[in-house]
Amino acid sequence: MARSPESGSAAATVVVVAGGDSPTPAEIARLPANSVVVAADAGLDHALAAGLTPAVAVGDMDSVSPEALVAAEQAGTRIERHPADKDQTDLELALELAARLADRVIVIGAAGGRLDHLIGNLAVLASPRWAGVEIEAWLGNARAVVVHGQRTLETEPGAAVSLFALGAPARLTTTGLAWPLNDEVLEPLASRGVSNRATTATPELSVTEGVVVVIILNG
Repeated sequence: MARSPESGSAAATVVVVAGGDSPTPAEIARLPANSVVVAADAGLDHALAAGLTPAVAVGDMDSVSPEALVAAEQAGTRIERHPADKDQTDLELALELAARLADRVIVIGAAGGRLDHLIGNLAVLASPRWAGVEIEAWLGNARAVVVHGQRTLETEPGAAVSLFALGAPARLTTTGLAWPLNDEVLEPLASRGVSNRATTATPELSVTEGVVVVIILNG
């Protein structure tokens, strides 16, 4: 998984490795083959420890180990350094790059760590700037899936599924959930979408206004 971002054609998937908890072996095994890997700051340590070779490492590099930087440079990883006093998180910088390279982005290593970072990361994932990209984050026993427009989810029947409108009200229609929504509005500061349940392995959402973040709990 060390394909160059300058290879001439868009990657199918970019895996962004963030600097939270280390991704598990099970998560690494589930990653699509031939993905381009982008590390966000200390995510470089996580990526190398998991046997991944990032094409690019991006951030202010205040949390990554010197050993990981040396190893990555020797392996051909491009290092994009940014000032420590910046307006964007390292994950946001990595997503900007990833969204230019692929139509699907999977974020791993974003769970754990500081609560403010987790909240900020979820907000960044739902930015309308990435509306043309399918984005999801694997967060321990949960997945956060961002839905702009239409999207089919992948889960198990009976799994807990919660829907959150971020930033503004969202109008949506769902199928394959125990309590369906039919061209209805979720407000961003309300809990109506919490604790729904999948009735099929492929629930579908159609979001006609706003953006929805779906939290799927795995078992």
